[in-house]
Amino acid sequence: MMPITLLTGPVAPLAGTPATSAIAKTPAASPLWLGTHGLQGDAQADRRVHGGPEKAVHHYPWDHYAAWRADLGALPMLDAPGAFGENVSDMGLTEDTVAVGDIFRLGGALVQVSQGRQPCWKLNHRFGLPDMARRVQDTGRTGWYYRVLQPGLVAQGDDLALIDRLAPEWTLRRLWRAMYVDRLNRTELEAIAALDVLAEGWRRYARRRLDSGRVEDWRPRLEGRS
Repeated sequence: MMPITLLTGPVAPLAGTPATSAIAKTPAASPLWLGTHGLQGDAQADRRVHGGPEKAVHHYPWDHYAAWRADLGALPMLDAPGAFGENVSDMGLTEDTVAVGDIFRLGGALVQVSQGRQPCWKLNHRFGLPDMARRVQDTGRTGWYYRVLQPGLVAQGDDLALIDRLAPEWTLRRLWRAMYVDRLNRTELEAIAALDVLAEGWRRYARRRLDSGRVEDWRPRLEGRS
């Protein structure tokens, strides 16, 4: 069991753009109710692509921050959790060990890993780097999302305890490799399309690649192109 940092944030202007974002998260000052659509008091600026039952909670490992400091230098925002828009930060869990379908007890709630994070262009403005979203994707240091199986109260310093593993062979690292490295491996894509604990959006990507023999264009998501 690992104590967590719990973070939330409001919608605010995104520097250098006319857009808004809730990517800047800070530690919660009091216990919060976690429901099926996320934490009480947390916000998402664009609910077409953020939030919702399959993205109720974003987990980003504190383990990755040292690597980002080595890559990017001593940015003040890397001194504490919250730089990547995460709701949960801890040490010891990464994409190498966490699998789709893993179920955790988080305070008084029960959550399940639903999908990896697909980084978007707002990270570029958050960090002041035009390719930050692509860096996150290319490194595989993406973080992941939980769906909420059982709502409950969550507090700063609660433990995150693994309860069950439904598809332990499908680590987030394996999923990342299939989606972003070995992108047209039909065996992997067929398995992803059939992985019922994975969010439907990711399964749909796999089916489209199987049908078309092509990889989707990532530029709108990574660069903000229309």
